[in-house]
This record gives sequence, structure tokens and C-alpha cells, in this order.
Amino acid sequence: MNLLCNSLEPRVMDDDMLKLVVREQGPQEEAGQLAKQEGILFKDVLSLKLDFQNILRIDNLWQFESLRKLQLDNNIIERIEGLENLTHLVWLDLSFNNIEAIEGLDALVNLEDLSLFNNRISKIDSLDALVKLQVLSLGNNQIGNMMNIIYLRRFKDLRALSLSGNPVAKAEDYRMFIWAYLPGLVYLDSRRIDDHMEAGAFPGRKQPVFEKELAEIKHQYSLDELKHRENQIQAQLEEEQAQRKELEEYKAAFVEHLNGSFLFDSMYAEDVEGKKLAYLPSVGELLESYKDKFVIICLHIFEYGLKQQKKRKVELDTFSECVHEAIQENQEQGKHRIAKFEEKHLLSLSAIRDESDMTNIEMKIVEHGKDITELYNVLMTQEMQLVEQLEEMINMFERNIVDLVGLFIENVQSLMAQCRDLETHHHEKLLEICINTLEKIVKGELDEDLPDDLFVDKDTIVNAVGTSHDIHLLKIDNREDELVTRINSWCTQLVNKVSDATGLADAPMPLVTSRGAVEICPGERILFAVRNGERNKMKDCRIPH
Repeated sequence: MNLLCNSLEPRVMDDDMLKLVVREQGPQEEAGQLAKQEGILFKDVLSLKLDFQNILRIDNLWQFESLRKLQLDNNIIERIEGLENLTHLVWLDLSFNNIEAIEGLDALVNLEDLSLFNNRISKIDSLDALVKLQVLSLGNNQIGNMMNIIYLRRFKDLRALSLSGNPVAKAEDYRMFIWAYLPGLVYLDSRRIDDHMEAGAFPGRKQPVFEKELAEIKHQYSLDELKHRENQIQAQLEEEQAQRKELEEYKAAFVEHLNGSFLFDSMYAEDVEGKKLAYLPSVGELLESYKDKFVIICLHIFEYGLKQQKKRKVELDTFSECVHEAIQENQEQGKHRIAKFEEKHLLSLSAIRDESDMTNIEMKIVEHGKDITELYNVLMTQEMQLVEQLEEMINMFERNIVDLVGLFIENVQSLMAQCRDLETHHHEKLLEICINTLEKIVKGELDEDLPDDLFVDKDTIVNAVGTSHDIHLLKIDNREDELVTRINSWCTQLVNKVSDATGLADAPMPLVTSRGAVEICPGERILFAVRNGERNKMKDCRIPH
């Protein structure tokens, strides 16, 4: 830790400090004077140097959203925090501080160079989000466990690592271990790997052997085991990722968890009586048959849902493509009209410039004003035609998407009704078996052990079967209601979002020409880029109301 920092009072990173630093590090000379007068916005700052400021806590950096380089070395910072908004940061220096743990870096997904040199860190972790990390400096810390190095294998772009000055660097196998387990590393402790070769390492080989190759040979068995575990973990992660992607697709179709027995299993998850009744004679076969038929209906809903989702997507894509083509065609027509106007406009300006009679000049200006009015009317007509065309497209799209959603809901409700019919049929069969079983128990014809709390009398067993039936129906109803509610909500939000797009009829549509921007609005001025000789003749015209 810097002795100067220890001798000063801790400071706070407030706006005054940041403004002063930004001003001092900003542009100099004439540009610097202008910046001081107008002020430099924190959001525009790309590099910030805050070393030797005796800062105790990182704070107030949330406005520096464009920052790419941050220097906070030689302070007395104890925790890594306050960096959540610095998502564009590429280079971060926190060396020579009092940091004990790596934390608070999850938002720095673009970070390539990180220095934590000379702190109090004992464990390398919490760097998972730094997928672009290339340079890591952790020298002069308290890292003692060699397993910390294995953690760094996940950073495929890591090329330079510094661990000198840590207890781990004193291990006899330190360099060999790192070279073996971090094969992509180019620099270790500021020294390029493979700069040295061992010629006599293997007497039978005439060619010299590089240090990295020796390390891999030495740790080959452990490396093979580690790679095997990593491959297994990677395969598992990819499978989980694929499953999550599939689930999101199924959710978008509103049929998640309907491609199997999930709904059926959920019906019995909280059904205590149903679980007890499953052990009755003949109920097992009845339940198995019920489950098979129930799952088939769920699969029908699932497959139908995916097909309907594809149809909705095609409808939306077609609509988006038609809107894009209509707008593009309209803009091209507008640009063509403006280009023709500009061509005529240049000739008019040339005629005005050559004209010496003031009366003729005024007449030509009036004539040119009419051309401007005509251009305005043509462009406004084209815009109104575009609005009408878009409104027609939107209305047709809304009708189609509402019809698709309505048809989907209707068919799903029909299939869900089949699930309820199956449940009712199962309930009747189950009740019949339970009553027959009770009669056998009363007659003493049944020797099997059955739940005493259920087979007390007929009312008890009827209530138990009825409760089980009610639970099952509630689960089916809830899943149907959830599906219908979600797709109706999606449809409403989509229609509202598309309808809001008609607001472009009220928004100005600037058309950029080859010589300047022309914005067409009633009563506003149309400015033209005129050449040096033309500026004295005519600078602007006003469109008459």
C-alpha cells in the first residue's frame, strides 16, 4: 500500500472530485477551454484516472456509462463495488489497494484487462462474467491454493497472468502446473512461455523439448481426468441450455409441460386420497390406462400448439415484411420527387442569380414558392397514402391474428374437455371399485390390508373419491385458464403495439437528399443548401398557409 495514501484522510468519490478529475484530464488548449465553458458530460467520458486519491469506497460512477478505461490504483479501497453501469469497460486497474475478495464484477462483460496487483486476495473466483478476459494481474496477494489456477481454465482468451509474490508462486511445481493447466497462456509473471528449452529432458529425443510440452507430459494423467470432467460438465451445460431454449419455445406456444405426463402427475402430487386409493385391487391397471389416454390428449394439445405458433409467426413476419416494403417504397418515391425538385431548383437559383431586374427576381421567387408548395402537397399526399395503406395492413393483420388465437383457444378448450371427460369416467370407475371393495370388506371376503381411515363406511369412501376427483378437475381447469389467459394477454399486447405504430402518421418523416435535409411541415421553413454565389440571392422561402 502506498505510504502517501496511508498518511492522508480517506476521501469520498463525490461529484466535485469527479468533475475536477474530468476537467483536468479533458482536452487541452482551445478545445479544453471550450470544454470547460460548456462542461463535459460524464456519459461521454471514455477514460478516467483516479489513482493516488486516497479513495476508500468506489461510488458515484453510474453516470460514466461509456467509460472504457478506469484507473483506481494506489488508493485504500476495501471492496469492489459501484461498477454496475460500466458495461463498456475494457481496462480496470485496482492494484495497490486493500481488497480482500474478488466481487462486484458481474456487469463488466467486455473487460479484457484486470489488475488486482498488491491487494489481500486469497482466492480467485467471481470472475465468471468476464468472458473476454485476456490479461489478469494478481501478483503480491495471498493466494496459496494451486486449485485457484484450475478455475482460470474457463477463460479461453486469457493470454497473460501474473501471480508472482503469492504463496502459490513458491511451490516447486508452480510454473509447470500453470503451463500444463493453462495451455493458452502466452505470458506468465511478465515472462514469455517457451522462451527456454530443455535439450536433455528426454535422452532418447534428439530435438529439444519446450517447457510447456514438458509440463503437459508431466501432468498428462491428471489433465486427461480433468478434461474428461470438463467435457462432461460442458455436455451437461449444453443439454441444459438446449432444454431451456426448448422450454422458451414451448412457452411462446403456450403449451409448455404438455409434452408428457407433467399435468397428470401434478393432479396426483397433492392428492393424498388418490395415492391411497391407487393400492386397491384393479385400480393400478385402471390408473395406468387413464394416464396413457390422458397423456395422448396432452400431446395433441402440445403438437397443435406448436403448429399454431408457427402460423402466428408466419403471419407476424409477413406483416412486418409488408410494412417495411410499403415504407421503403414510399420513401423512394419521396426521394425521387425531391431529387427532381432539386434539379429544377438549381436552375431557378441560377436564373435568379443572373437576373438584374428586381421585379423579375420577385416573380421568379413567387414561381419557385409555388413549386415548393406543390412539392409539399405531393409529399403529404404520399404520406397520407402510406398511412392509409398501413392502416389497412394493420386492420387485416389484427383480424388474422385474432382469428388464429380464437381458433387455437376453441380447439384447446375442446381437447381440455376431453381430459375432463376422461377424469369423470375414471372417477366413476374408481368409485365403483371402491364401493365393491367396501362391500367385500363388510362381508369378510377380502383379506388384503387397506387404509382403515377410508373404508369406514360408504359416505367416507364416496367423499374421499369425490375429493380426489375435485382436485384433478381443478388442476385441469387451472391449466386451461392459464393457457387462455396468457395467449389472450399476448394477443392484446401485440394488437396494441401494432396499433400504436399508426402514430408514425403524426411524426415528421425527414428525407435526406444529396445536398441537405428537407423537412416538410406546414408553415415551416424549407432550407436549401445553396452555393456561395447563391446565398446572396436567396437563402430561404416560406410555404404559404
